[in-house]
Amino acid sequence: MTKDKASKASPAPHPIQAVAERAGFSAEHVVPYGNTKAKIDHRLALGDGASTAKFVLVTAITPTPAGEGKTVTTIGLSMALNRIGKRTIATLRQPSMGPVFGVKGGGAGGGRSQVVPMEELNLHLTGDFHAIAAANNLLSAALDTSILLDNPLHLDPECVSWRRVVDMNDRALREVRIGLGGPRNGVPRDAGFDITPASEIMSLVGLAS
Repeated sequence: MTKDKASKASPAPHPIQAVAERAGFSAEHVVPYGNTKAKIDHRLALGDGASTAKFVLVTAITPTPAGEGKTVTTIGLSMALNRIGKRTIATLRQPSMGPVFGVKGGGAGGGRSQVVPMEELNLHLTGDFHAIAAANNLLSAALDTSILLDNPLHLDPECVSWRRVVDMNDRALREVRIGLGGPRNGVPRDAGFDITPASEIMSLVGLAS
C-alpha cells in the first residue's frame, strides 16, 4: 500500500452534514451527494450581509520533487488555520480525469494533506464535468447539423473553431476529420477534441460562479 493510500485509509471521513454544520452552513443550503460530498446552494452567495472573511490565494507554485504543490499547500494551510481556531475552508478545483490517468496523477493532495475519499474527488465527483461536456458537445452537434441543413448562417465549415471535448488525454482525438461516410453524416471538415476543463462552456461556468 502506498503512503497516500495508507493516509486516506486511516481516518474515517466525517459525515458531510457534520462538516457543513461545523463550517457554518445550515441544512437548507446543503445538497448532499452521498455521505462524503455535497453541493452548497448557490443562492447563499446572493445574501445581503457583507462578508468579513479573509481570502488567501495559493497559486503559481512549482511542486517539489516530493509533490508538494498548490493543493498540498492549500489543504495544509487550511488544516493549520483550523487547528488554531480559525474557521477555514479550502477551495480546490475538480481534477480533470486526463491528468489523473497520466504522469501528473490525481489532484487530491498527498500524505496527511489530501482530500478524502481521494477516488471520489478524482473520478466524477458530483458529475459536473460530464454535464459540461454534454452541453458543449450538444452545441457541436447543433452547429454541424445547421451546416448540413442548408447552412442558414453561411458558415465556412473549414473556419469553424468550436471543438468537441472529452475529459481524457486521448492524443488520437486532438485533430480529427468529421462528417465522413456520405452526405447523411454531415459536411466533412477538420475538427478536434479538447479536455473538458478547456471548453468554452467551462469558461462560462467559471465566470458565472
